[in-house]
Amino acid sequence: MKKLIIQIPCYNEAATLAITLADLPREVPGFDKVEWLIIDDGSTDNTVEVALANGVDHVVKHTRNQGLARGFMNGLQACLENGADVIVNTDADNQYNAADIPALTQPIVDGKADIVVGARPIQAIEHFSPIKKLLQKLGSWVVRVASKTDIPDAPSGFRAISRAAAQRLTVFSDYTYTLETIIQAGQKNMAITSVPIRVNGDLRPSRLVKSISSYIRRSIVTIIRVFVIYRPFRFFGTVGLVTFGAGFLIGLRFLYKWLVSDGGYDGHVQSLILASSLMIIGFHTLLIAFVADLQAANRKLLEEIRSLTLEARDSQKSSKD
Repeated sequence: MKKLIIQIPCYNEAATLAITLADLPREVPGFDKVEWLIIDDGSTDNTVEVALANGVDHVVKHTRNQGLARGFMNGLQACLENGADVIVNTDADNQYNAADIPALTQPIVDGKADIVVGARPIQAIEHFSPIKKLLQKLGSWVVRVASKTDIPDAPSGFRAISRAAAQRLTVFSDYTYTLETIIQAGQKNMAITSVPIRVNGDLRPSRLVKSISSYIRRSIVTIIRVFVIYRPFRFFGTVGLVTFGAGFLIGLRFLYKWLVSDGGYDGHVQSLILASSLMIIGFHTLLIAFVADLQAANRKLLEEIRSLTLEARDSQKSSKD
């Protein structure tokens, strides 16, 4: 029996959750059973009661708010424990059109993909500000560079994940999981693709975007962290080379001035000090690049150990059954 579990991270979603659940399917081509799961991330309203009243099969409850990324990962773990062959993640605010779930899961059913990301028509979404649209494009471009994939809408949370892929994903960020999971998929050579999806009207303001300034700050921090964690050698190496190169050029300028003045050029000693400082900083940053690259290799090994442990647990469970 092939099972699909649709998971929804929730935080005080009592006002919109019933609308979202009403649109979710109970039958999807390629699956014998479809179940629903919510992750209650420390809600203080009656989110859980609304969920159970509207037919949710499983509830993962956090005693306090742990953030979207942690809720997503705990949801994946619960779906795996409940026997999901494919997991669909969607939002509780009914942003994504649930009628597109069959299109989202079909590439996995056909064996053509491990992860499928729903690509929203960003430019046509009226409640997205120009700045948010620009940051969506920038974030997607960064992810494409870091992951070597061609996903056009990396921040989209509407996605389908195979069981094997879910066992291999690990999220370090506390803010959001969207960018990090795509980069991991690219680095681990998972088959990841995208399908166009539709969106519904805006029911409430975004919980991630509390203000434009906050969204810009967090987006920039997330993008930088993406490069630091998943492309550490490139990140620190680029910073180190630029810094060292700047110091080297300033040093050459000072040397040229000193030579053409027959040794009498002594007015810009501060340039020599600056050049020396920049070259020393650049050299040490290059050393950090090598250390960070070794740490990234260790992280990959730990992720592989985790995925192998989960696979072994699955095998033991299957043999007992």
